[in-house]
Amino acid sequence: MFKKQKLSTIKKVFFIGFSAFLIGIGASSLAPKSSASPGFFEIQWDPEPGYRRLKYYQTSSDSLDRATYYFFLRGKERKENIIKLTIKVPDYFEAKIKPERLSLCKVRVGGYSGRTSCLENFPSVIEVNDKQTTIEIFPKRPIPLNKDSYAVVMKIFNPRKKGMFQFQALAQSQQPGEIPISTYLGTWNISVQ
Repeated sequence: MFKKQKLSTIKKVFFIGFSAFLIGIGASSLAPKSSASPGFFEIQWDPEPGYRRLKYYQTSSDSLDRATYYFFLRGKERKENIIKLTIKVPDYFEAKIKPERLSLCKVRVGGYSGRTSCLENFPSVIEVNDKQTTIEIFPKRPIPLNKDSYAVVMKIFNPRKKGMFQFQALAQSQQPGEIPISTYLGTWNISVQ
């Protein structure tokens, strides 16, 4: 009698387990496939040890669409007062960057409750090289080391070529008695779809 009870218990456990397995297979095949917005994920293969991701905002990521880019420089990303800011643009980012469509401003970073907007224009001289691979920004007064956020605002038409583009930020500061050297601030990873 004990053997019969043990055997029937094993059959019940097997039947329940097998039924749960079949239900799981059926539910997974009927479930809708998930899809994520490309803005939520960033793919970075083997990042360099000194890699730092900087925040940005882009009004449109569609190719050939008019877009405004906000390259943020938040307070915690700056180590010293900045007298010169250099942005390295990838050579395969085929968009026309015009100095008159670039500006530097003190910015309010948007979020759930508000939009990104410039609070105060920061007077500066902006130069773009002939190959459009380097943007140099010379502020009239140094960008101060404080908790405020600043942004380089760029108004362009997105390039035709889709992909991810890495814009690197280099900053130069002047300490009394020191030679000014550009140091790496971080990288903005821009996506065009």
